[in-house]
Amino acid sequence: MDFRLDKTAFKKGSHKNSGNDRAYWLSKTPTERFEAAWYLISQAYGFDPENPPPMYKTLFYTRKHEVR
Repeated sequence: MDFRLDKTAFKKGSHKNSGNDRAYWLSKTPTERFEAAWYLISQAYGFDPENPPPMYKTLFYTRKHEVR
């Protein structure tokens, strides 16, 4: 994936004027929406989308709940 931000496609505006964003994203397939979201997440957290950092599994644990 090699995405580039087209800065000419966007303009400043208010929340009231941003109604066409929903229609645009609904016209995309779920896979395209997921790929765009994954790219934005990778840019926000500063990692390569093709090689994400490993999840630290030691921070998460499970336990059995007692059934009453």
